[in-house]
Amino acid sequence: MSTLTQLQVGESLPEVQLEPVSRMDLIKYSGASGDFNPIHTIDDEAKKAGLPGIIAHGMWTMGNLAKLFTASYEEGFVQDYSIRFKGMVFLNDVVTLKAALMEKQDQKLRFNVQAVNQQGNEVLKGKVVYHLYE
Repeated sequence: MSTLTQLQVGESLPEVQLEPVSRMDLIKYSGASGDFNPIHTIDDEAKKAGLPGIIAHGMWTMGNLAKLFTASYEEGFVQDYSIRFKGMVFLNDVVTLKAALMEKQDQKLRFNVQAVNQQGNEVLKGKVVYHLYE
């Protein structure tokens, strides 16, 4: 298996496909994050808010981005990130996480990251700075 130090600019990390979003995922995340907004867990409340159904927390999707770098935890750490939410994630959506190396400078690797749903629609995009250990 290749390492991040061997990755060349323009190359991508292996994509990570998440399991379909479940209500239990969102209930657990509500408890872990302290975000109990009912649009994330209660169908009627989401509909009252004008949504077609409950939606995942944006931060749930963003937090899952770390899975792109899990295999490389011995090489370094995510030093910084900047994320923009582009679309909603609904129950049963299958989210795929992607990262492409855009720049290598000393110990810093700069990645463009994104999350897309099963239709290929971007739900999140951003940048991650990964710092390699010396």
